[in-house]
Amino acid sequence: MAQKMTAAETKHRIVETNGIRMHIAEQGAGPAVLLCHGFPECWYSWRHQLRALAAAGFHAVAPDMRGYGQTDAPPEIDRYTLLHLLGDMVGLLDVLGIERAVIAGHDWGAPVAWLAAQLRPDRFPAVIALSVPFRARGTVRPTTAMPRTDDTVWYQLYFQEPGVAEAEYDRNVRTSFRIGRINVSGDAPPRPQPFGMVPLQGGLFARVPAVPPPLPAWLTEADVDYYTSEFTRTGFRGGLNWYCNIDRNWELLAPFDGVAMRVPALYIAGDRDPVVKFPGMERHIADMPKFVPQLHGPIMLPGCGHITQEERASEVNAAMIDFIRRLPRP
Repeated sequence: MAQKMTAAETKHRIVETNGIRMHIAEQGAGPAVLLCHGFPECWYSWRHQLRALAAAGFHAVAPDMRGYGQTDAPPEIDRYTLLHLLGDMVGLLDVLGIERAVIAGHDWGAPVAWLAAQLRPDRFPAVIALSVPFRARGTVRPTTAMPRTDDTVWYQLYFQEPGVAEAEYDRNVRTSFRIGRINVSGDAPPRPQPFGMVPLQGGLFARVPAVPPPLPAWLTEADVDYYTSEFTRTGFRGGLNWYCNIDRNWELLAPFDGVAMRVPALYIAGDRDPVVKFPGMERHIADMPKFVPQLHGPIMLPGCGHITQEERASEVNAAMIDFIRRLPRP
């Protein structure tokens, strides 16, 4: 049974869903909005939206997704497919006694949100995606189309070998959030090398500057401390397992290729987000109205990078609340 809360409170609890124990942060009372974070994040990335949605009269729920934070992290890699993640979200609604919820996702949370709205519109009658657009299923196994050179490899390919990226991240936890978060934001310094290509000699942190850049206004030392503490405790294995299932997702979702997206959708991204510059992403964004007929946007935030809901909290909050309030009543 869902607890009643005032807009001023954020409550934390552990629930059981889809065979795992899941930590959730929730705030407010009213129609439900489910917030799915990405990599490497946790419920905390939605802290600004929890407050704003609650103040606007909604019940905002931000879980630590499977493999993150205080939520269970099964050891088996094949338990992190998009179907598992969708099952977690449906099960979460069930345990909270919520029939329907608007679902929002950022980064890896966006594919979860898109799939939820596509396959279960009865439970998720609207979707909000930040950074990652809807993409129709490709014709080839995804990893076979990822770029590589003689001395570099696309980061998602680099993540495929269990233990390699994990060891590097676990040795550089604070750097991942103190510098890495800035490097994908709208405040990133100029890049001499192409984004996303990892040098085979040196790895993920080969090009980290000796002197950290100053913190932008949207990121505080307290924020860095929180992320650092969480990932020092948990490590990065759970989140990296999502990447190890990229090809498996492509196989498992084959029967659903072409299923219509029948719900209203909002897409928000920053014009300095490296994701919107990924190979082929411009075409995916342009094609969205073809696959998402009730698309609102895209809203492109000038000067904003990848950390969308933290960099531009007020603008994202306003766009989300306006979109949800305009939805047809069930």
